[in-house]
Amino acid sequence: MSSEKTVPTDSDAGEGVFQTPDESQLSHGPNNKSDNEVVVQLQADGPPDGGTGAWLAVLGAWCCSFTSFGWMNSVGVFQSYYEFGPLKDYDSSTISWIPSLEIFFLFFLGPAVGFLFDKYGPTPLILVGTFLHVFGLMMASLATEYYQFLLAQGVCSAIGLSFLYSPAIATIATWFHKKRGLAMGVMVTGSSLGGVVFPIMINRLIENPNTGYPWAMRISAFLILALQIVAIFTLRPRTAPAPKKTPAATLAAPFKEFPFVVMLLGMFILMYGIFIPVNYLALQALEQAHVSESMSLYLVSIFNGASLFGRLGSGYWSDIAGRWNVFVIAGATSGIIELALWIPATYQSATIGFAVTFGFLSGAFVSLLAALPASVSPLPQIGYRIGIVMLVLSLPALTMAPIGGRILQSASSVDDGWLHVKIFGGVLSLAGSAVVFYARTLYSKKFWSVF
Repeated sequence: MSSEKTVPTDSDAGEGVFQTPDESQLSHGPNNKSDNEVVVQLQADGPPDGGTGAWLAVLGAWCCSFTSFGWMNSVGVFQSYYEFGPLKDYDSSTISWIPSLEIFFLFFLGPAVGFLFDKYGPTPLILVGTFLHVFGLMMASLATEYYQFLLAQGVCSAIGLSFLYSPAIATIATWFHKKRGLAMGVMVTGSSLGGVVFPIMINRLIENPNTGYPWAMRISAFLILALQIVAIFTLRPRTAPAPKKTPAATLAAPFKEFPFVVMLLGMFILMYGIFIPVNYLALQALEQAHVSESMSLYLVSIFNGASLFGRLGSGYWSDIAGRWNVFVIAGATSGIIELALWIPATYQSATIGFAVTFGFLSGAFVSLLAALPASVSPLPQIGYRIGIVMLVLSLPALTMAPIGGRILQSASSVDDGWLHVKIFGGVLSLAGSAVVFYARTLYSKKFWSVF
């Protein structure tokens, strides 16, 4: 249509980014006109890409990343403890619903939390998330029955996770543009460090007869509360939120943009490929590489430690080589590593080598997960559109463990089962990266450019 207008995004015009949502979104109603005026004003001002307020926001977001995604990275410890402890009468698949729901809620509530962020800013959401997360862990420390663990840790605390992580990454997107990759890379190192600290701390506290599981949960909750107090006072939006009615056309616009839908499909596929090793690395080391139980738990920390450097490095290089380029290259290389290194990793040293290499490369997925949709979204809708990405990823988050378990169970032997799981992860990493690359070419209109 010749009269079609484009929506300004927070990307430079030189990057060739375009947005062409439904025309009615832009042309009808006073609310839409106001939205466009807000976008133009924000574009004129531009993110400062630095300064005290911006880096304090990164500090607050780092704390949220540590307490949300970092906590989620420790769920493998609880799976093992519950199976041999208070829930030993339940099978593994039943117990796995507790960590699976934690991951699911973190992603599933993304659009709702993003929508609230665009209206009210991060502070009210951070307060709610802090209360739910800490309260859920405190209640889990008192739990004795399966339903109590499920409701406290799998539902209450998990909902709090989503109210912490999504506003944090959306706030960073409003403060940075040219240095956004670096800023988000610094932020998500919090989740890597949390993934190192929490598993070791919780495992040691549970094994200590003077503390045990109840105080392991309480000490973790107090640590989370302390970091969240820092986040509450430092994570501030660049502009004051302006609550307003959001037209239905605005909510539906991302699903009418073909490049955005292709990007969602690619991330959906890539999620399976990246997180299959994350979920099954410790178990594969136990069953196939025959490492000790303590070493299998340390593998999670080793993986997250390597991921810290990968997330920081990918954030830095994405500002130089392009966020989409780094994301696609890292995703494809992760798939190659799964096929080339994880398949032959049937002994301890090879498994450790894979954990380090894959942890470093896969760090780009979490580091740039929000940077990609933010780079092609109108500024007032960044929170909502990042939330859509999180929602799409919630289905793989909920189903990847059962799918991986089914693959293992259907195999004729343990080695065949792990071979099929490894091939599944590697192929989907390569396929997802290819689909994201196709979306990148739709946006940039060039096969290769800094984008």
